[in-house]
Amino acid sequence: MADLVTGEAVVLELRLAKLPSRALAFAIDVIVQFGLLIGLSFLLQLASPALDEALATAFLLVAIVLTLIGYPLVMETATRGRSLGKLVFGLRVVRDDGGPIHFRHALMRALAGAFADFWLTGGAGAILSSLLSQRGKRLGDLWAGTVVIRERVPVQGGPVAQMPPQLAAWAAGLELSQLPDDLALAARQYLARRPLLAPDVSESMAQRLAEDVARYIGRGVPVGVPAWVYLAAVVAERRNREMAKLMSRRQVPPAEPVGQPAAAHAPAAQPAWRPSEDPFGPLPTDYAEPPATEPARAEPRADSTRNTTGFVPPA
Repeated sequence: MADLVTGEAVVLELRLAKLPSRALAFAIDVIVQFGLLIGLSFLLQLASPALDEALATAFLLVAIVLTLIGYPLVMETATRGRSLGKLVFGLRVVRDDGGPIHFRHALMRALAGAFADFWLTGGAGAILSSLLSQRGKRLGDLWAGTVVIRERVPVQGGPVAQMPPQLAAWAAGLELSQLPDDLALAARQYLARRPLLAPDVSESMAQRLAEDVARYIGRGVPVGVPAWVYLAAVVAERRNREMAKLMSRRQVPPAEPVGQPAAAHAPAAQPAWRPSEDPFGPLPTDYAEPPATEPARAEPRADSTRNTTGFVPPA
């Protein structure tokens, strides 16, 4: 698994192709290339009586170049990064930013494959380069700025973090620019796996992740809010902001209707939190509700942990 950053600064999670699958795909391409070379040689033999020896040799060299360089160049350009071997094993060549390759990328890969990676070095250049590169790049990938990924990967289902309604207004004021991508990814993966974890393990992981997140965003877990709900609000707000940035580059925002009263844009009142509304499954069994006999406070607490989010703990 690798993280590729697009031009819009969005992190993509892509599964890199391993050396064995790439070797098998290359073997299929070699078989196809030898088949093309045999076919061209047969046509050249048919036309050889009408050609002198020098011209026949020139045509043979052209056939070899077309087979070794022209085949991967044409295939990867026409299919945006796939040859027949890659198509069989579900592989694709993409740019380092995750975008589709173009003619110049395919040309650089084809030239490197013929002179540095495979044919002149017997495959030693490609193998050594792939083993030394963290992303499994051969020399052609390094020169062209590309990487080979797997398109057919197992689908791992899981709930997507939704914004808790009671924390929507609170999350809108968070500063998330300093939150690292790997920490946000860890929080998102925890939320997806939380229903499968034991209650004590889930609670300890949520507390640890919440403490790490709070150091970067400057806001800790509000009083009365479970740590996993806090993480869900942060992850959902971060995702919503990234989607808003992408949409703003592609669409023109609609004009405000003339004479529209300001009250029409005011957010509706949010209902009180109830455990039955949990979008991620049941609450951990060790999450204790406040005792019903606790007297209500007439005035809010004056300390720094005062709950200002409007979150209503379970009654």
